[in-house]
Amino acid sequence: MQTATTKKFMTLERFINEQERLYADATGEFSGLLHDLSLAAKLVWREVSKAGLVNIIGSTDRMNVSGDMVKKLDEFADETIYKAMDHGGHLCCMASEENEDILHIPDEYPDGKYVLLYDPLDGSSNIDANITIGSIFSIFKRVTKGRKGALEDCLQPGYKQAAAGYIIYGSSTIFVYTAGRGVHGFTLDPSVGEFLLSHENIRIPKKGKIYSMNEGNFCNWSDGMQRYVQHLKTPDKTSGRPYSLRYIGTMVGDAHRTLLYGGIFAYPGDKKNPEGKLRLMYECNPMALIIEQAGGRSSDGTKSILQVQPTSLHQHTPVFMGSEEDVTLCEEFLQGKR
Repeated sequence: MQTATTKKFMTLERFINEQERLYADATGEFSGLLHDLSLAAKLVWREVSKAGLVNIIGSTDRMNVSGDMVKKLDEFADETIYKAMDHGGHLCCMASEENEDILHIPDEYPDGKYVLLYDPLDGSSNIDANITIGSIFSIFKRVTKGRKGALEDCLQPGYKQAAAGYIIYGSSTIFVYTAGRGVHGFTLDPSVGEFLLSHENIRIPKKGKIYSMNEGNFCNWSDGMQRYVQHLKTPDKTSGRPYSLRYIGTMVGDAHRTLLYGGIFAYPGDKKNPEGKLRLMYECNPMALIIEQAGGRSSDGTKSILQVQPTSLHQHTPVFMGSEEDVTLCEEFLQGKR
């Protein structure tokens, strides 16, 4: 029988290995892939934790393909994840929010059957303010054949993800992932250098009391979105309103809180950005899979984020995710049913 003591010392690597044994056709390749990702997370955490002490914070004066100013720590995280993942023989290619095209595996290393898409440092605009940031990843099985992976391997709808997760660098560093068998969180113990199981089988509440969105964009939102927010702020004891507004401005932080406490996180399209500002492949798909695996819902306003067919690596999408009842109600307002 598993006790609280034995749970405390369930490492991420051991947990992944035990989960993979449940699959008859397991080869160990997937376990190796996640192990390499956890190593990359530790390396990024090490630099994030001392960013205020070394000359690594600040801007490089370079814009990424999405028009955001790239920070020095962005570049470090991007390069670290790539170098941690390029040689293991698990991947056929990668794609990063910081790079315009797909990233090929160097010729001297073997290729594998998986594809990795990642946002190396989500919330980088908050770096200098010492606010929560994180890394987000999405894993697909390749669909092409041949030595190198192709764009087609990356442009798959979210429901085809083999796994997804994020690492949040906050008051503690937590690795959260799903491989289709629930959502599990592991907290880094710096004294031993291991991620230890701390949040097993996370389940999001069916309904919450928090809404998380940039309400500064209110005047540019659709009529349905404006009415939904006004509804959340209108007192009504029977339905648990008003809701509380909580917004960090880092998707990984806002989504993590929503996963644990319930409610809704949203970044809708508006007059300036009809498709929103968040990236489908690097942010919304992996977070949507995690939220849905935990019993919640995701939506682009009409359908699950996981059903969106991508057409480009850096595609944007409106996104609404969180507790099932909250996302469903939001959709009703967006679609003019309320």
